[in-house]
Amino acid sequence: MGESHGIRQIAAPLFVFLWSTGFIGAKYGLPYAEPMTFLTLRFALAAAALGLWGWMAGELRDGGPVDPVGAVIVGVLMHALYLGGVFTAIWLGVGAALTALIVGLQPIATALLARPMLGEALRPRQWAGMALGLGGVALVVGRKLELGAIDVTSVLLCFLALISISFASILQKKRAVTAGLVTDSAIQFAAAGLVTGAAAMFFEERVIHWTPEFALALGWMVAGLSLGAISLYYLLLRKGEAAATASLFFLVPGVTALMAVLVFDEGSGWAELLGVGAATLGVRLVTQPAQAPLATASR
Repeated sequence: MGESHGIRQIAAPLFVFLWSTGFIGAKYGLPYAEPMTFLTLRFALAAAALGLWGWMAGELRDGGPVDPVGAVIVGVLMHALYLGGVFTAIWLGVGAALTALIVGLQPIATALLARPMLGEALRPRQWAGMALGLGGVALVVGRKLELGAIDVTSVLLCFLALISISFASILQKKRAVTAGLVTDSAIQFAAAGLVTGAAAMFFEERVIHWTPEFALALGWMVAGLSLGAISLYYLLLRKGEAAATASLFFLVPGVTALMAVLVFDEGSGWAELLGVGAATLGVRLVTQPAQAPLATASR
């Protein structure tokens, strides 16, 4: 229990920081490549790096992953559909901070899915935190819709991303992968790359402008996000409840908004400040440890 708590104390804030940079990196690199083309290149590089790592670590010689079909399903949901929705929404003009805030509804969806799929029970304080976080997100999204800052297509893409990552998180938790982790991740990225590659073939011109900005964005996306943040997220899922881990996403919009101000000069109004504040308090309520272990239906 103490070891898991110590790991979470270190991994959780690092994950929030890394995940938040993903929205910044997407907006930074998307002027130079279309979203599916960008993602296909990113996934191909990540799959190659992880595949080489798995081979050098001896995972393939030891039998490789035990659930390749599950890896493909999670990869399509977690990477192709989630990131495809996020990247396309940003490419259509939605701000990095706003996209992060809409997708920040994930803790609500994951908590609701975790009850029937994992048997995880939520305490009253956690329900209050979820409601507060949802209210904060709804405040900002409603304000942006009222001002015409986002359109229906962009909102639908963000909700596609939300649903995809929520299901992927639950499935990854249920899989409880403990062997062949690196190769399992390589399969996930390879499967995602096939999906985004097909989308790029049919819907995009597949032109890449190899500027220093794009190279920087791509390099960070592969190393910091695909290899770093995803690994931390799966580690956190294994060490704790899916709902509590997903609640970390309530912190992402605030960190992303601060980064967006510094990098892109994306301004924040009263609604954004109130919404992010409510979401931050919500995550505190959800993730605060209980006084005694809570029995779940799966035990």
